[in-house]
Amino acid sequence: MPDTLDIKKSAPSNKSFFLAIGVALFIFALSANAVTILDSTWHEEGGAKGREPAGFGAHLRLAAQPQFRSVLAFSSDDETWGEASGTWLGNDEKHAYVLTAAHVYALPASPDAYSVRSPDGRIHRPDRIWVHPQWNGDFDMRTGFDLAVLRLPKRLTGIGPQPVLYGGNAESGKLITFVGFGSRGIGSAGEEDRFYRGSDKAAAQGVVDQLVKTVMPLPRKGDGGNYLGVYLPKEDGSIPNPYGGAAKPATRLVGLLGSGDSGGSAWMQLQGNWVMVGVNSNGSGTARYGESSWFTRISPLRSWLSGLFPGVRFSE
Repeated sequence: MPDTLDIKKSAPSNKSFFLAIGVALFIFALSANAVTILDSTWHEEGGAKGREPAGFGAHLRLAAQPQFRSVLAFSSDDETWGEASGTWLGNDEKHAYVLTAAHVYALPASPDAYSVRSPDGRIHRPDRIWVHPQWNGDFDMRTGFDLAVLRLPKRLTGIGPQPVLYGGNAESGKLITFVGFGSRGIGSAGEEDRFYRGSDKAAAQGVVDQLVKTVMPLPRKGDGGNYLGVYLPKEDGSIPNPYGGAAKPATRLVGLLGSGDSGGSAWMQLQGNWVMVGVNSNGSGTARYGESSWFTRISPLRSWLSGLFPGVRFSE
């Protein structure tokens, strides 16, 4: 898999981006397996020089919890899994529907660019794709609309309960858990191939320090809003949080997205139940301490999702 990353330096209020592999020349990715994590957690879990992949046990266990079973791996060649990620939304009488990030696909998007692997190891080839009409390929303007829905020609079974999508507006300040199949790293080093092994999904957590509401009417040029942002603080609190949030990690599982996590999902607990609040979109730098990840908010796009798949479930 290509070992390249498209980086755009920017101020904290803007967004630079991890890109998952697509079929256009401007879309890139790193090798599979997910998230950048705290150095301290990596060491506690057994990570060390020469044992770099060993330090991700806690994040693999988190992703393996049953509420995240609906998060699926993508492949462009049916061999390299984790080029991108997606989340099963549910089935109708004949099909399954999967939510992912629009930027994973070159425009105009083709459903056959990727296959989808279900938890039982079966490979599914989508037969339709819908990209959100406001997505234009520009993260600075449209991170909040970086969504696509895939239709699979068969129902998915044995994947657990149908996920519930968040329908409210109270994500700010909440702890979220994001899951995907992207690259790995630690806060002091960022993403590096030496941390990679296997093809399992991993998860990390972050506090929503940034909630940017949808700008209505959408500007022709400029940020359209509708995204969540999390920041990776250092254990000793030595890097100021540019968004005004805490300068120290909220949990030992705090981290950032990695390349290939694109299209996976972010979750929070609501009254004891897990709800999906966002889709993994992009991040700044190379996922080191002091950098950020961003997620497309799901709640404000409820009408669009329900119009494509009436069986989608939202929280009240």
